[in-house]
Amino acid sequence: MAMVGIIGGSGLGDALCEQTGSPNAKDGVWGPLQGQRVRIDTPFGKPSDEIIQAQWKGTPVALLNRHGPGHLIHPSMVNYRANIYALKAIGCTHVIASGAVGSLREDIAPKHLAIPDQIIDKTYRRVGTFFDTLAAHVEFALPFCPVLRQHLVNCAGAVKTTVHGGGTYVCMEGPAFSTRAESEMHRSWGGDLIGMTLMPEAKLAREAELAYAAVLLPSDYDCWRPAPASLDKHELLKEIIGNLTEATANAITLIRAAIERFGEISDTPSPAHSALEMAIWSNRALIPAATKQHLGVLVEKYL
Repeated sequence: MAMVGIIGGSGLGDALCEQTGSPNAKDGVWGPLQGQRVRIDTPFGKPSDEIIQAQWKGTPVALLNRHGPGHLIHPSMVNYRANIYALKAIGCTHVIASGAVGSLREDIAPKHLAIPDQIIDKTYRRVGTFFDTLAAHVEFALPFCPVLRQHLVNCAGAVKTTVHGGGTYVCMEGPAFSTRAESEMHRSWGGDLIGMTLMPEAKLAREAELAYAAVLLPSDYDCWRPAPASLDKHELLKEIIGNLTEATANAITLIRAAIERFGEISDTPSPAHSALEMAIWSNRALIPAATKQHLGVLVEKYL
């Protein structure tokens, strides 16, 4: 049975998980959703937060706050391997991720939403694979699941804002933002959006055979387009936070619609669901039992 993991990023993580699963839960963004909070220990350490397991309109969901309670974990320090492994271990088959981004294009305005179809990875401090002790090379030409991505695009009518159905996401290391020269370079590369969190998350999801797609929340134009001189830094920050707040509300509406209509694709195979079928190049007879045990649910279907 399909289960959808939802990874909340900046702005959206706390909003999605607020109230849900608490003993005195009130109606939050999901309405009167009662969930069970579970702490998953993984071979790769602890996830960012407890996972909330619940059901929405008949579809099992698992909510995870990427940056932890209070947004204390910055992008370079997120334990992406533990987060993805934990979602896989509890039975997730699909993952909808979110994240705040800067726009690199005039037509992708703050408060719009974007559903990217490509990634440029500029990270360098993060462990980017589960497979340290065997050779596994997954296909990653299309980093987002085409089935889940199209489903999100099909649900765009649920929100009263522009939803861009494609775009190239540049994942930078952070936590500092880009220089002006870097921002212009990213535009020249063909980047449309810039953020700090979808890599190696998307790649690990592919290794875990999870269908993965993202809803991105533009909050500003990055620094390639200078802010109006009339705005001082305090007013500018207030404007950016306001943009993110509105984009968050729109993203929640879109994700809710996608979950409510998930039956439209729940039985449709995703290429990600068999990503390891041809990817393990190591001689399987020589893979140590300890390696198989360590990788657990990631490889049990094949080893």
